[in-house]
Amino acid sequence: MARYVIKLGSSIVAEDDGELRAGVIERICAQAAARHAGGDDVVLVTSGAIARGMRVMDLAVRPRAIEDLQAASAVGQGKLYRVYDELLREQGITSAQVLLTFFDMSARTHYLNARQTLGKLLEWRVLPVINENDTTTTDEISFGDNDFLAAQVALLVGADLLVLLTDVEGLYTASPRTDPSAELVPRVTDFDALVALTIGHTTSPLGTGGMRSKVVAAEMATAGGVETVICSGLREGALGAALDGEAAGTRFAARETRYSSFKLWLKYAKPAHGTIVVDAGAARALRDGGTSLLPVGVTEVRGSFGAGDAVQVAHGAIVIGKGICNYGADELVKVMGMKSAAVREVLPRATDEAIHRDYFVLS
Repeated sequence: MARYVIKLGSSIVAEDDGELRAGVIERICAQAAARHAGGDDVVLVTSGAIARGMRVMDLAVRPRAIEDLQAASAVGQGKLYRVYDELLREQGITSAQVLLTFFDMSARTHYLNARQTLGKLLEWRVLPVINENDTTTTDEISFGDNDFLAAQVALLVGADLLVLLTDVEGLYTASPRTDPSAELVPRVTDFDALVALTIGHTTSPLGTGGMRSKVVAAEMATAGGVETVICSGLREGALGAALDGEAAGTRFAARETRYSSFKLWLKYAKPAHGTIVVDAGAARALRDGGTSLLPVGVTEVRGSFGAGDAVQVAHGAIVIGKGICNYGADELVKVMGMKSAAVREVLPRATDEAIHRDYFVLS
């Protein structure tokens, strides 16, 4: 049996004026129900709470003020979930509403709790319908129209496939809206090759994502071994083809070199609170040798952070990676450039490593 995470963007859930695409949602729920009935696990990640609230409140344009966005989400969230719940219940499926925030992903304990809850729901054969909790989030675009959230969920539940449904066929060599010569990219195996493409941030009037956030989400998911497809949620048959492994949109192959669950969380979910600049020798050892970072290799400390916070590690202007620092910024400033014996004289209880190799991940 397979495990799928299917994400519906704002442009799939609602028209530009905020009116729900009831037929589209019904079709996708029917396909999810059919997979569920066949024994597969299905998780839906949906955007559209703000769009739904805008429609109910008759707001002509998407608000910009955070309190307006939160209020619109509060109006729309329950009404949006009710649509999914009723459609799935008609198919004999019990659903569960799950609301997550960026904090739930960035705090390790919350992250693990979310994974346990989702795992139990799937064990109970309940279909989770997940959205960002826009009502309490402090940054309404922290999940990029839920693309980042969908990738995190795919990693949390150990999905076999993540499908990001949007209003275009997939990733193109340029924006098909402005360049008639743009061609669909059917398959991506090397993310470095995407540098040559013009991948924009263009969004729908109701959304906050765009193709770039979807490509980043695909990069995130495939790093954890989750194959990803970006395809049209408006074209009938596209989702089914994607789930069946057939040609649909743009398919991103799962990468052979994979990170552990912890390092995926560290790389993509844990926010950095400062930067540690290192010398050439330390940079080379981190990049090529997989070693820990010692205070002797540190040349500069930027920002304010405490022991246990995540920090970026850079050499010059180039960010090498991210790690959990064993020192607060004030402590590290006192001992940077020192060998271990000298460090212990200044900070007797200090550990040898500023960042242990097990708590460091390359960019």
